[in-house]
Amino acid sequence: MKHRKLRMGMIGGGHDSFIGTVHRSAAFLDNQIELVCGCFSVDPVIARESGLSYFLPEERIYSSYKELFEKEKELPEGERMDFVTIVTPNFLHFEPAMIALENGFHVVVDKPVTFSLEEAKLLQKKVEETGLLLALTHVYSGYPAIKEMKDRVRKEDIGKLRKVCVEYPQGWLAERIELQSGNNAGWRTDPKRSGKAGCVGDIGTHAWHLAEYVTGLKVQEVSAELTAFVEGRMLDDDCTALLRFEKGVKGVLVATQIAAGEANNIRLRVYGEQGGMEWRQEEPNTLYVKRKNGVTESIKIGNNTALGEFAAYYTRVPAGHPEGFYEAFANIYRNFAYVLRDVKNGREPDPKSLDFPTIEDGVRGMQFIETMVASGYDEVNKWQKWIE
Repeated sequence: MKHRKLRMGMIGGGHDSFIGTVHRSAAFLDNQIELVCGCFSVDPVIARESGLSYFLPEERIYSSYKELFEKEKELPEGERMDFVTIVTPNFLHFEPAMIALENGFHVVVDKPVTFSLEEAKLLQKKVEETGLLLALTHVYSGYPAIKEMKDRVRKEDIGKLRKVCVEYPQGWLAERIELQSGNNAGWRTDPKRSGKAGCVGDIGTHAWHLAEYVTGLKVQEVSAELTAFVEGRMLDDDCTALLRFEKGVKGVLVATQIAAGEANNIRLRVYGEQGGMEWRQEEPNTLYVKRKNGVTESIKIGNNTALGEFAAYYTRVPAGHPEGFYEAFANIYRNFAYVLRDVKNGREPDPKSLDFPTIEDGVRGMQFIETMVASGYDEVNKWQKWIE
């Protein structure tokens, strides 16, 4: 592979898409990746307008993702895309990801990884067969403060873990806005496009992944309650669950989209025998470390000596300068790019770069959804073992 940027294709992410802009900005942040082609919308007008606004040649603005793969694989290696990013609703994750892998293209995909657990397992099998990379954008695991939290848990800075509390309250679905235009609530509340779960799949999976990522422990059982508070809504907009982790650690997960007045107030707390730690996404550059003697340390994220080597690798600016959502996304793209470049050049990847969510996280995410739904709607057997 020549010394060059990695070439990215994109499915979804037209100019009317919020998350597409986030993905592109994050991918470009470290100057490792360039956009070379895409199918940006099911609407051909939006698709073409978007591609032109991204300064792509018309011949590489495609009308369907099937055309994208057909045309790209015909191009010489020195021109065609290296990987594709899929930023579409849940029901449009599996097929383009599978076609990409079948045609030799690496994949980045939004969460949850697929529409169903069955699809996730098929995709996992294809990744294993091809040896290609698949990255899943569980963005909150990319924050430097979360890296520091994970590192301190691993080093038992607060002693042996006992309790995990993770919350993800939003309020944007407190009313039935899916009946209105101009928002993306429609597909998120539609079981034909979202899957078995609403809130659980959309943001509950983020809360679950954050808890497992930081603790390094897997959830083994859940006891959940799922509710659709808004009249007429077909999928859950609120959930609460008790979690049983490995090694006897207990947890509580709350995810809701009907908490009126809340924006994106993710909060993670972990407690061990010697103290606890707390992080909030709306205050992303501070990690609170609480000692059992009553002293609380406020660790400011940035290039400072308080951070361990693991978290310092993910910081870009001095302490006091905001680092947040885009940079967390970029940390996933940067690591993916570094590993992909090493793979293409026949080198062993740097272990630090391997820290990004993969198909294994995607499968566990779908298992989380299945287990939560099974528990949430079973009034007799509330405790459900992890569905494999």
